[in-house]
Amino acid sequence: MARTSTLSLARLSVRGVVQGVGFRPFVYQLAARHNLKGWVLNASGAVRIEVEGEPAAITRFRRDLEREAPPVAHIEEITCEAGEPVGYDKFEIRDSVPEPGRYQLVSPDIATCPDCLHEILDPADRRYGYAFTNCTNCGPRFTIIADIPYDRPNTTMRVFEMCPACRKEYDDPADRRFHAQPNACPVCGPRLELCDAQGNPLACDDVIARTADLLKAGKIVAVKGLGGYLLAGDAASDKAVARLRRRKHRPAKPLAVMLTTLEEVRRHCEVSDAEADLLASPGSPIVLLRWKPESTVAASVAPGLKYLGVMLPYTPLHHLLLRAAGRPLVMTSGNLSEEPIARDNDEAVARLGGIADCFLRHNRDIYARYDDSVMLVAGDTPRFTRRARGYAPHPVRLNYPSRQILGVGAEEKNTFCLTRDNFAFVSQHIGDMENLETLEHFKDTIGLYQRLFRIAPEIIAHDMHPDYLPTKYARELSAADDGLKLVPVQHHHAHVASCLADCGVSGPVIGVSLDGTGYGPDGRIWGGEFLVADYVSYRRTAHLEYLPLPGGAQAIRRPYRAALGYLLALGLEEAIEHSSITKVYSDEVAIIRTQVKKGINTPLTSSMGRLFDAVAALTGIRPVIEYEAQAAIELEMHADDAPGETGAYPFALAEEDDTIIIRVRDLLAAVLEDIKHKTSQAVIAARFHNTIAGMIVEVCQKISVQTSLKATALSGGVFQNRLLAAQAARRLESAGFTVYTHRQVPPNDGGISLGQVVIAAHQKE
Repeated sequence: MARTSTLSLARLSVRGVVQGVGFRPFVYQLAARHNLKGWVLNASGAVRIEVEGEPAAITRFRRDLEREAPPVAHIEEITCEAGEPVGYDKFEIRDSVPEPGRYQLVSPDIATCPDCLHEILDPADRRYGYAFTNCTNCGPRFTIIADIPYDRPNTTMRVFEMCPACRKEYDDPADRRFHAQPNACPVCGPRLELCDAQGNPLACDDVIARTADLLKAGKIVAVKGLGGYLLAGDAASDKAVARLRRRKHRPAKPLAVMLTTLEEVRRHCEVSDAEADLLASPGSPIVLLRWKPESTVAASVAPGLKYLGVMLPYTPLHHLLLRAAGRPLVMTSGNLSEEPIARDNDEAVARLGGIADCFLRHNRDIYARYDDSVMLVAGDTPRFTRRARGYAPHPVRLNYPSRQILGVGAEEKNTFCLTRDNFAFVSQHIGDMENLETLEHFKDTIGLYQRLFRIAPEIIAHDMHPDYLPTKYARELSAADDGLKLVPVQHHHAHVASCLADCGVSGPVIGVSLDGTGYGPDGRIWGGEFLVADYVSYRRTAHLEYLPLPGGAQAIRRPYRAALGYLLALGLEEAIEHSSITKVYSDEVAIIRTQVKKGINTPLTSSMGRLFDAVAALTGIRPVIEYEAQAAIELEMHADDAPGETGAYPFALAEEDDTIIIRVRDLLAAVLEDIKHKTSQAVIAARFHNTIAGMIVEVCQKISVQTSLKATALSGGVFQNRLLAAQAARRLESAGFTVYTHRQVPPNDGGISLGQVVIAAHQKE
């Protein structure tokens, strides 16, 4: 009795990414180390712990709980309260407890850990060559979870009963597979199967070896991965790449490449320490790396570009396949252009049968579609261009408690966002909302997030554009439920608010929102915007002058039309007669003249993206595009070839109704003069980038004089341009501005949904 009186009891509740990451086994072993008794369990709202022992031991346990947490765990909050000792005689992991209405953060899928990789490559190990090896430190998570708490019956692994050997690991506190929910082996787990293009199984002794032989022979293989199918081909073969492009209807857009090891990556690309860390991180994204001229990866993988999208294998299946193939492999999303990634086996055969020569598939179901994330490193800072596998559904933490809100995102590069408490759950990349399949993927994934995080939105935020599919969806939901409040949000305000939320600040700031297309309240196409903005409101303080887009969307696909429209509208018609555009597209010049003069199907735009397009067309770099932003991307690639160029072009600032209008006639006239004097495309491109960076600073300085604001937020798809983003930020900082840029979500439309929800949360009733 005397000893019992010296004991203490503590009840702890741990919130964060603490389910599916080996947290309960960690707690079990930590309790044993500190000689504590009690229990730990998964609940819907937290990991709950009750420990009994010496007070000093409990104090050390509480300290080490946070200090030594598993590497892929992320603790948001630990609460602790004292209780009366009850006399526990052991420490145990108890059965999970569902809690109605409560939720827990869910781990993204995690790349194969070194221990599991060692096992699958060790001929003496029982998991040698097993493509579904995982442990508490790695493997599928989000893509297999149907509901919380995270237990095997709530995952797609529920159909695989563990064999005695796996069960022994699962029950052994000293084993790293202790309570690893996807635990499996060749005896009891998922299995691979190789099928022909019609889905008929092919007999073979070694599925991986046979698949590798097919890839080496130039065949296209659809490979079932974590979140759906990838299309694989020999990245060193122009013939194989051409075959894949033709079948996938993707004539020029760059393809991602998977390489076996970091050492191999270095043979093909320049890799900084920060890029190496990102490649090998648990998220294992595609990283855009500077491409070495001596690389054997076919130029047709990313035509006209200096950067290659590279990833390392992130599943045992990829590791085995890359080693068997012995060469770089293209690994691109398993879909036709603009469709969602194929997920289920039968669906894959139906949708990819005309692309793939065969299918490498398995019998573990995928619950959530999950594209690969795409990132780059700017300076030493990783930045997203697409956020999905390895990162979603980890939330952005808000600096205020939010109501439950759904932001349905933009039409292109769609994500949605759901909020609860201090969390904004930005979805994985959904895609361009151009077809029924993507809309269904969008709806299904919203349903999954609402279920996982127990969210019933009371507000729906949407883009102002009336014809966007997400906007129509929001209106349909509101019409079906009178209690749902609709909040329309201006596109570029959402961009700026997204950047603020990403950085954990509220504003106000000078928001520089530059992209290709966004619906303005005046009914025109915005895209070159300077806003004084915070979460509550915005004021348009400056913008590019409105110029015509002959043919509307046709001018986006054919930048030469935008270039001709701009020249006609700016009184530079004489230059048209000497332009190479006129010679190549002479049959359209008269039509475009009429369109611009009479305003026939010629919307006006202030878009910075279209200005990039116009210059790319005038210089002959890219008059017609084959994928979104191709002209601007190739203009940046050319600018990279003139790193020492400091020249810039003139532009003018005028004021109309307290708004600064940026006039670009002098800019385009100077570009034309350089073209006339046969100045290289690289120098023109560099001077143009210098001009836009200088323009951003000069306009921000004028707005700062008017408002006394010295903070800027840079957002919009144009800031995916490495050269411009770095130069603009550097010049703004030199001019005394604080510069906010994106870190957790992309600057492009993939971040719009985050901006929508924070604006909606601050709207007054």
